[in-house]
Amino acid sequence: MVDSKAKQNESNNVVVLALYKFVHLPDYIELKTPLLEYCKKLNLFGTILLAEEGINGTIAGDRSGIDNLLIYLEQDIRFTAMECKESAADEIPFHRMKVKLKKEIVSMGVATIVPEELTGTRVKPEDWNTVISDPEVLLIDTRNQYEVDIGTFKNALSPETETFRDFPEYVDSKLDPEKQKRVAMFCTGGIRCEKASAYLLEKGFEEVYQLDGGILKYLEDIEQADSLWEGECFVFDGRVAVNHELAPGIYAQCYACRRPVSPEQMNSNKYEEGVSCPHCYHSLTASKRAAVTERQKQVKLAEKRNQTHIGASFENKI
Repeated sequence: MVDSKAKQNESNNVVVLALYKFVHLPDYIELKTPLLEYCKKLNLFGTILLAEEGINGTIAGDRSGIDNLLIYLEQDIRFTAMECKESAADEIPFHRMKVKLKKEIVSMGVATIVPEELTGTRVKPEDWNTVISDPEVLLIDTRNQYEVDIGTFKNALSPETETFRDFPEYVDSKLDPEKQKRVAMFCTGGIRCEKASAYLLEKGFEEVYQLDGGILKYLEDIEQADSLWEGECFVFDGRVAVNHELAPGIYAQCYACRRPVSPEQMNSNKYEEGVSCPHCYHSLTASKRAAVTERQKQVKLAEKRNQTHIGASFENKI
């Protein structure tokens, strides 16, 4: 149950729910259609991923819809005790409801990793500061560099990855179980750390810790005065990032490259809403620039007609 910052503002009547669980689902293909139909019946929006290794998703709707979805899922004993985190929003940050079938619910590309069987030691948010303040502990941010750039924990090391699939190569080339005896890791909601910590254990690292519930749970439970978090936390929906109060932050998102854009970067002559930003301005091909320019034109036309342009959705980046 979420009972603090996620529900503190009654004006935010949209609930954003992030959930996941690693659990064997040999029938995951058959689960897709009834789950999608029920989500639509509840007027929910977002994306849920199903794979043989489990479920992962972020969805948004009203309180009743979210609660009824959880009741529906937990009728299947495999979905009990899911990892769930909530935050509030003024409006739904998705445009459609999707249920997708995947090979992995979080793509790492290492077939031998089974988090359901082996994963790191979970550390509750209230104990996290003590763990990461130990000078003998190597603190690693398992997220991608564009996420790290807008916020991370004090003294955290970034692997500088572009995708999570790059993480095993980073471990193999930069870390040594003989030198780094104690490693602590974190990610947005906890799911990437399930696989990252399992990979380190498989490689022979002795003590591997992971932040239980991820950054979002830490921000929910820890008062800002006691926090070691610096900056904002990137989220894969229309809010782009949330601050320490789990409210939408200061960042926009570039449609062309999907990276977060700060207010200062929006003042750059390389920033054009919906078209480019300082991150991608020089790398955009002529055809890509033409495509995103036309797309932005259609977005503006849809706004004038008071319609939603479906292509503006963020759910493909979950």
